[in-house]
Amino acid sequence: MAINNPYAAYQNNSVNTASPGELTLMLYNGSVKFIHIAKKAIEDKNIELKNTNIQKTQAIVNELMVTLNTDLEVSQNLMSLYDYINRRLTEANINNDAAILEEVEGLITDFRDTWKEVIQLNRQKQYAGQGGQA
Repeated sequence: MAINNPYAAYQNNSVNTASPGELTLMLYNGSVKFIHIAKKAIEDKNIELKNTNIQKTQAIVNELMVTLNTDLEVSQNLMSLYDYINRRLTEANINNDAAILEEVEGLITDFRDTWKEVIQLNRQKQYAGQGGQA
């Protein structure tokens, strides 16, 4: 079946060709996007839209939790933080609390920005390693 929407085709291709690191970055970006929508929905008193987007964020956080390599100490720390984020998202959803969403957005933005730096450093190392070979 052909995809008629060129943007949808581009998005689909982006996901299918992304490295695991880039996929994680996409998940973080999606979380931030859905939190923005949920905050606006609280402001607009659109409970259904708020609920849907908080649940989308929780699904992403759950996916991040499932993919952690729990043999590493840093992953165990991340697991605790992801669990905290999920509990805060539930609280925000129940109480229509945009302040909690702000807190969660800050945490996820920090994760995203750190992850982005890691990807960039890995690319630099990769290209530096290739430059020395003939």
